[in-house]
Amino acid sequence: MRVSSAEFLKRYGALSDKALSEPVTITRNGRDRLVLVSVEEFERLSRYAPRSRRVEDLTDQELAMIEEARVPAEHDELNALLDD
Repeated sequence: MRVSSAEFLKRYGALSDKALSEPVTITRNGRDRLVLVSVEEFERLSRYAPRSRRVEDLTDQELAMIEEARVPAEHDELNALLDD
């Protein structure tokens, strides 16, 4: 669901309830600005944040492990994509 910030302020109660079941995108001047989600959805998404890292922060050992990684044999056709 997408609403303007003015509409969000007018309908805060109903729209915050709506955000419990689906994300509510709040726009300003026609551009997406914020997304309101339930605590459960926020926590689910936050679980993945610590797993992401910048490539520059990887150790040489981690880079070597990534380079040597291969897709399981039942998906061998995907290995060719790694060789590009």
